[in-house]
Amino acid sequence: MRSIWNGAISFGLVSIPIKLVNATESHSISFRQVHTEDNGRIRYRKFCELEDREVTQSEIGKGYEDADGTIVPITDDDLSHLPIPTARTIEIVAFVPADRIDPLQMDAAYYLAASGAPAAKPYTLLREALKRSHKVAIAKYALRGRERLGMLRVVGDAIAMHGLLWPDEVRAPEGVAPDVDVTVRDKELDLADALMDTLGEVDLQDLHDEYREALEEVIAAKAAGETPPESPEPAQGGKVLDLMAALEKSVRAAKESRGEARGEEAEVTPLTGEKKSASRAKRTTAARKTPAKKTASKSAAAKKAAAKKTTAKETASKSAAAKKTTAKKTARKRSA
Repeated sequence: MRSIWNGAISFGLVSIPIKLVNATESHSISFRQVHTEDNGRIRYRKFCELEDREVTQSEIGKGYEDADGTIVPITDDDLSHLPIPTARTIEIVAFVPADRIDPLQMDAAYYLAASGAPAAKPYTLLREALKRSHKVAIAKYALRGRERLGMLRVVGDAIAMHGLLWPDEVRAPEGVAPDVDVTVRDKELDLADALMDTLGEVDLQDLHDEYREALEEVIAAKAAGETPPESPEPAQGGKVLDLMAALEKSVRAAKESRGEARGEEAEVTPLTGEKKSASRAKRTTAARKTPAKKTASKSAAAKKAAAKKTTAKETASKSAAAKKTTAKKTARKRSA
């Protein structure tokens, strides 16, 4: 990764040479401005007002416009020799617990890479000290023409730095909260808790930018001369009149969704009005099962009766045959 700034971390009397590397990247799709009639590129050209001509990038510098319109030129050399200790140094000023940092202050993120072999030992020392203390380092540094505030923390085996807004750059939330008195009932809070528990947690690695994916599909279709895919119809969300009903419906829908995702039957607690339907369904099911049991018992009894008749016939035929045999033997003896 290409470094965007070279300097050092000042850690008391310890100096750690480092390189600043972007820790994040943007995957957003950018567009060009074009002429709608012929798709010709629209470009911005930089002109000098005094000479009325286009100038190149190498001819462009920085200047501060004073209140009376006077331009005060500022060179890169002026900026590199600013009379502050953070011109080329990330100066650690304090170590604080991580929860002391307001997330509203969080800005761009960077990785601090050790610059050369001599920096490996003090870099590792600072990293392990941050790990063991469970704290983050607050530092000041200068970047892109201004002094900034930063927070150093451990990410894996590296030290990352988050740019922080200065406290006076974070606006107070005045006029944001509702200005009317609202009472929230315990039952509503219980349902809100149930909804939170049902939705559960999420692995951030599973989340992705669906807008960018859809935009890529549109671009691919148009590049191939095909009709771009149509967007699905948005869900009709109706007006919420009853907060409790909306919460109950949300909990039920979340449970059903989780059950379908896991291949399980979702456990849904029936609401008022649904209990009667459930009991009716149970009675109907029981009524359907009862005739089946009677039919089964009748068929079993019929089978037993048929078996008894068969046994009686076999017994009668056997006894008749035995009588005939006895009669024959008696007749033979008399004739003899």
